[in-house]
Amino acid sequence: MIDDANALELFRFADPVQSVTLRVACDAPMAAGEERYYAAEIAVESDFVNGTVGLHISDADLDEWGRCLDALEADEAAEWPPGGRSAWLSVIPEDPLEVTVHDSPSTQIAVQIPVDVPAGWLEGNRLRLEHVRKAIGKR
Repeated sequence: MIDDANALELFRFADPVQSVTLRVACDAPMAAGEERYYAAEIAVESDFVNGTVGLHISDADLDEWGRCLDALEADEAAEWPPGGRSAWLSVIPEDPLEVTVHDSPSTQIAVQIPVDVPAGWLEGNRLRLEHVRKAIGKR
């Protein structure tokens, strides 16, 4: 579990009924060579299913998330984080937005959530990305 005091949302896809969010612990990164990794968790909340899956994201993953937001803005699908090393999600920019959270390679379970995102969802997620980048000292 992520400590709420040191966590920031990297993204939020939400409507009044369900949501998919990712929170990042911005303190105490783990170092692996030149790369720093931060504990994170994807949370799915709905009337049907609720759950979380943990993962670790790197500075490079934040850059890749920015590219995913660009793809979504261009009405292209996105998958993040790359590399297949942990849980990941795919986002298809349809109406409603289709978010699938994959817990692989662990349980092999995937949960698909249709989200009727409000206007401004993309800008809100870009702001969240910038807040996380500032919190970890990456601009």
